[in-house]
Amino acid sequence: MVISLYTLLLRFALPFDLLMRWWHARATPNRRPDLKEVFGHYSDLPIRGVIWLHTTSMSGIRSAAPLIRTLRVEYPDHDLLVSSSMAAGRDAVRKQYGGDILSAYLPYDLPGAAQHFVEHFRPHLGVMIETEIWPVLLSACQQHGIPIMLANARMSSNVARGYARLGALSRPAFGTLAASCAQNRATARRLRALGASAVTVTGNLDLDAPSDPSKVEEGRSLMAALRGRNVLLLASTCEGEEAMLLDQLGSDDGTLIVIVPRHPERFEAVAALIASRGLTCARRSRGEAPHIGRRVFLGDTAGEMPFYYAMSTVAILGGSFTTPGGQNPIEACAAGVPLVFGPHMDEFAEAARLAVSVGAAVQVGSAADAVQDASTLLGSREWRERVALAGLKIGFAHGGAVSRHLAECRRLLSATPAPSV
Repeated sequence: MVISLYTLLLRFALPFDLLMRWWHARATPNRRPDLKEVFGHYSDLPIRGVIWLHTTSMSGIRSAAPLIRTLRVEYPDHDLLVSSSMAAGRDAVRKQYGGDILSAYLPYDLPGAAQHFVEHFRPHLGVMIETEIWPVLLSACQQHGIPIMLANARMSSNVARGYARLGALSRPAFGTLAASCAQNRATARRLRALGASAVTVTGNLDLDAPSDPSKVEEGRSLMAALRGRNVLLLASTCEGEEAMLLDQLGSDDGTLIVIVPRHPERFEAVAALIASRGLTCARRSRGEAPHIGRRVFLGDTAGEMPFYYAMSTVAILGGSFTTPGGQNPIEACAAGVPLVFGPHMDEFAEAARLAVSVGAAVQVGSAADAVQDASTLLGSREWRERVALAGLKIGFAHGGAVSRHLAECRRLLSATPAPSV
């Protein structure tokens, strides 16, 4: 009864979701949804057994990278499939791995679409990165003997309460999981309370995720070309945050302001906002360099955060001044960039606490405080070096998550026969 109501609501929401996807992709037609795939019909056929990983966010794709590389080495007789719910995610997978792995849209969580997906790819193992719970798809996998592992799971208390309120729907879904790898003990407790079994604390995959060396080198080269000019990065900003932070900046002191919006569909809107403030701007997508006289550099490209962090002196992390719940601070810390973030870090609470506790980041209560602390960091080389070193130490002290995830993958693959489809 509950599943029937759930699928009925999804069917009602389908036209609105498709319209929203089309609207977001209106400036980039190649990012319009593939209607065949979102309804479970695919053209590429696997030629070997499939290990399937699913992640939606760009941060999830980065988190999964070291696990994907390890699985490719460990299981050369398997095809790897990486699915995403959004076009930007699928494009990032194709850009990073080319034709070496399969990529696809995750289908809508409807019985027919889920069944088509399972029958087409016949995965031997499914790995859901972070906390991707799709009741119908998980049920279909269970019916066909396909083990599903939740990987790099993180769950705030607010999200846990939301799942608990939908217990009749969510509890059976969590109960289908063959293994759950939690980033921390708090998430592990919440997963068990929601009905997950075989929960282990494996740590954070982000701490094992190396940056693209070519992008890092490119960013450092650009920083060197700026000849000592300070660079303040506004990283992964969400709607409303660019204006909020720009309004706190004082007169031009020579600092280059780099703005990298979180969502590609907002690039043009942010460019218009910068122009409305009367600020001179260079754009990464056009190959424009941030020469003297240009106060702002708009990072209007996707999947290049290692480049932007490498060229930065100090970073302010977006998503933390409104209500999305923050962004992952680990990438900035691992890059050795002093980091400032706002009060809303609920979705990355454990990582935020870790970064602050070791002195790798500063948490503030407002955009005004963020700009003030960032300015102080820009003016204090000694403080910057101390904060940067603390960030680098995080990776050394808290790594090893990939090997612990791999151990769970081995266990499930060795214990499970080929799926019955």
